[in-house]
Amino acid sequence: MLGAAAAACAALAGPVSTPAPAGVTIVQATMVTPAPVWSPVTTGFYKPVPVQVPLCRVEGTIEGNIGFELWLPTDWNGRLLGAGVGGDAGVFNYADMSRRIAQGFATVTTDGGHKTTQARWMSDRKARVDYEHRATHLTAQAAKAIARRFYQRGVDKSYYLGCSGGGRQALKEMQNYPGDYDGVIAGAPGPYMPLQSVRMMWGALLQKHRPAGALADGDWALYERRATAACDSNDGVADGIIADPLRCSFKISTLACRPGQTKDCLSAPKLAMLETIVRPMPDEQGRAMDWGLYPGVRTRPGPPSPLLRAMWADGVYNDPNWNEDGFRRSADLATANRMMPELRADKTAIAPFLRAGGKAILYQGWADPSTNAGPTLNYYTKLAGAQGGIDRLDDAVRLFMVPGMYHCAGGPGADAFGGSGHPAETTDPARDVLWALIRWVEQGRAPERLIAAKHDADTVRFTRALCPFPQAARYDGHGPTGQASAYRCQTDPDLLRLLSAK
Repeated sequence: MLGAAAAACAALAGPVSTPAPAGVTIVQATMVTPAPVWSPVTTGFYKPVPVQVPLCRVEGTIEGNIGFELWLPTDWNGRLLGAGVGGDAGVFNYADMSRRIAQGFATVTTDGGHKTTQARWMSDRKARVDYEHRATHLTAQAAKAIARRFYQRGVDKSYYLGCSGGGRQALKEMQNYPGDYDGVIAGAPGPYMPLQSVRMMWGALLQKHRPAGALADGDWALYERRATAACDSNDGVADGIIADPLRCSFKISTLACRPGQTKDCLSAPKLAMLETIVRPMPDEQGRAMDWGLYPGVRTRPGPPSPLLRAMWADGVYNDPNWNEDGFRRSADLATANRMMPELRADKTAIAPFLRAGGKAILYQGWADPSTNAGPTLNYYTKLAGAQGGIDRLDDAVRLFMVPGMYHCAGGPGADAFGGSGHPAETTDPARDVLWALIRWVEQGRAPERLIAAKHDADTVRFTRALCPFPQAARYDGHGPTGQASAYRCQTDPDLLRLLSAK
C-alpha cells in the first residue's frame, strides 16, 4: 500500500491542471514514512507535534508568490482541513496540521502570499490582496484538486480551523467563498481588524507621547488582579475568573496610590492613562469609535509593535519613512478601509453560505487583550439582526464566549477545547470544537455546549462548560466547582440586552 502511495505522491510534482486554479505548481511531493516520528523543519510560531502516520507532503506555489503545503495521509477520513495562520502570516500552520493529520484529515495551509522574511511585503498590492482573502481561497481550490488526483476521488467534506488572523480568514471564507468549506471555525477573529488596529496604535501612541503615564506589564497585571478579585464571585464561584464581564463594575479609581504609597497602586498619570485606554476610543470630535475594554482586560504595553507600524507605513501609505506621530484615527481608518477593503471580515450578507448548508462556530475569549471581545460580540449581534434574529442565525452560526481566556488560549480560564493550537486529544464532539462542527454539518446536530479544560502540563486541573450565545454557564450550586458537569447553560439577560441594543 505504501509503495502505491509513494508512486502516486511522486507523480504529483509539476504544474497542476484544472480544476485547480491557474498558476498552481507543485514544487515538491515527498512520501513521508515516520520512523517512528517525523516533523517538518521550522522556525515559525506554529510548532508541530511529532507526526506518526505516513503521508504525502506536497509543497507548492500559486501564481508564484502564494506558498502552500498539503499533507495527504495514507489513512484518509475523506475530509480536508484548512489550517489558518494569524498575525501577518508568512508561515505555515504546522501546529494544527500535525495534530489533525493523526485523526485522518488531509490538511492544508498557506503563507498568505508572502514570507516573513520578505521586507515591506504589504507595499506590494498583490501580496496585500492575497493576504486579505485570495490566498486562502485559491489554496482551498488547489488542495481539493490535488487531493482528488492523489486519492482518485473527491473530498467528501471540507472544514476550516483558525484563530486570530486565522479566525478572520475563516470569516472571509464564509462571507466571500461559500463553496470552499462546508464548515468553518473562527476563533478570536477580529471582524473589523482595521478599527482594532487603530485602537492598538492609538493606545501605544498615547503612552509614547505621555511617558509618565505609560503602563508597564506589572501595571496591567495589577489592574487585572484587582478587577478579578472584585468580580470573581459574581457567578457564585471564587475561581480567579471573571465569568461575566458585563456584570463587573470595578472602579479603576481604587487603584490610585495613597499618600506615601509606592507599591501595588498607580500614580495619577498612570491611572488617567488606564482610564483613557479602557474607555471607548474617541474620534477627533469626541465620539466613540469602538466599545472599549471589558473590566480586567489587559493589553499590550509599550510602543507600537513593528507589525502594527508596517500595516500603516507599508500597507496604507507605502512610505517607509511614514511618521507614526502624525497618526489620525478617523482619517487613517478611512484610508485603511479604502486601501485594504477586504481586511475587514464583518460582512453580514452570508445567504450563499447558509443556502449551501454551511455551518460556522465562532469562539472568543472574554479576556482577550489582542482581538478584544467587543468587536466579535458586535459582529455576531449584527449578523443575527441581518438573518432575522438569533433563533434563525443559530441554526447555522453559533458563538461561544470563553470566560478568562486570553488570545486564542492562555489566561486563568479553561482554554483547551479543540480550537486552533489546542491539543487534539479526542474526537468527542462534546470536548473538541472541530468534531462538534463535523457532527453539525454531517449529522445535523448543533452544539448545545462544549467542555473546555485547563491543563497543568499533562494533567487537567479543571473543566468548564462553554455555552452558545446568548447563554452562559451557571454553577448548579452543589456539584464540584472544578467540573463542567456542575454548570448549566442558561440564557443570560445581559447578553440578550446586547442583541436588543444593536
